[in-house]
Amino acid sequence: MPIHCSVSRDILIEGLNSLQNITTKKSTTMAILSNVLIEVVREGELILTGTDLEVGLRLHISADVMEEGSITLPSKKLFEIVRESGNNMITIQETENNWVVITAGKSTYNLAGMASDDFPEFPEIEDDTFVLLDSHIFLELIDKIFYSIANEQENIYSLNAVLFEKEKKEGLTYLKMISSDGHRLSIMEKQVDKDIEALTLNPVTLIPKKGIQELKKFCEGRDGFSVSFEKKQMVLKDDKATMVIRLKGGEFPNYNAIVNSIRQENKMEMDRIPFLDSLKRINLFTEDNFHTIRISIENNKMILSSQNAELGNAKDEQTISYSGEPMVLGFNCRYFIETLQVMECERLEAYINSSSSPCMLRSDTDTGFLSIIMPMQL
Repeated sequence: MPIHCSVSRDILIEGLNSLQNITTKKSTTMAILSNVLIEVVREGELILTGTDLEVGLRLHISADVMEEGSITLPSKKLFEIVRESGNNMITIQETENNWVVITAGKSTYNLAGMASDDFPEFPEIEDDTFVLLDSHIFLELIDKIFYSIANEQENIYSLNAVLFEKEKKEGLTYLKMISSDGHRLSIMEKQVDKDIEALTLNPVTLIPKKGIQELKKFCEGRDGFSVSFEKKQMVLKDDKATMVIRLKGGEFPNYNAIVNSIRQENKMEMDRIPFLDSLKRINLFTEDNFHTIRISIENNKMILSSQNAELGNAKDEQTISYSGEPMVLGFNCRYFIETLQVMECERLEAYINSSSSPCMLRSDTDTGFLSIIMPMQL
C-alpha cells in the first residue's frame, strides 16, 4: 500500500542522521543499500531501517499516519531534504511507480524510491539472551582501544576487529576489549557491577571495526540498553532502536603470551604530558611512512631524536626515573603519541626487557588499560 504520513522534522532528522554512516557506503552489488526503508505499520509509528549487511539499525519514531505501507528512499538525499527544510513538519506521500512527494511547508520535493520488496530482511533476534548494561562501560572500553584497530588493508583479517571477552577474577566480573594492528596492542577492561551471567559470548567474539564505530554512536546519548551475543551477531536494543552487528569469524593473536613475555621489572617512570609534548616535537622530523625515532635511556635521562633525509633532524631531552642498564631503542613515534593521548594519568610507567623487545605502557590512574608497542630497527 502507498505510504502517507507526517512526522516532526526534528525527530526525523535525528533518525536519518543515525543511519547515514550505515547507508552512505557505496555498494556495487546492491544499490538499495543506499536507501532507507520506511515502514508505516500502525497508527502513530514510523520505522526507519538501514543496513550495509555488516551493521543494521532499526528505529521506531512517532508519526501521524494517514496510510500504512512501506517504501525505500535514498537515505542521503532524504536526509539533506529534511535538514534544509525550514518547516517543523514533514509529510511523505507515495504516488505511482515508487515516487514520493515530500512536503515541508511551502516546499515540495518529488523523490524517486525503490520498492521495499528488494530490501534485505532485518535479522531475526532471540529475545531470551539479553542483559542490561550501562552505556558508559562500552564507551570507556572503545575509547581506549579504537586507535589501534587495524585498517582494512591489513593482511590479517581478524585484526580489522576487536576481541571482546568476559572474565571473572576473584569473584568480580569484567568486560574486556582488545585491539591490535600487528605493531601494537591495546587492552582495556572494566568491572561490571550488574549480574551479566546470562551474557554468553562465543569462544572468539570479534566485533568488526565498522561495528565498533556504530556501537559507540549507539551508546552516546543513552544511559543504558540491552545487549545479546548470538553465534553470528551482536544485538543492542532499547524501546526505540535495535542495532544488529555481524560478528567476524577467525582467530585473534594470543595477546596474553605477548603480555607475559614482558618482565615487569625493568621499569621507567615519567610525566605523561611532558613526554607526549616531546614526542610531538620529535615527530616533526620523522620520515612520513614509519615515524621512526631513536630513544636513548641512561641515568634518569631520556634523549629522543629523529632525522629526515630532506628536512633535517631534531633532539629533545626528558628527565625520567630509571635505574636499569643503558638502552638505545627504536620505535614508531606515532604509536606512542596515540597511546598517550587516550591515557589520563599524570605519571606513566613503561616496562621493557631490552633494546629489541616490546614496550609496555600502563599507570595506576588508567585502571584496566594496558598498551604494548613493538620495537623498530634503527
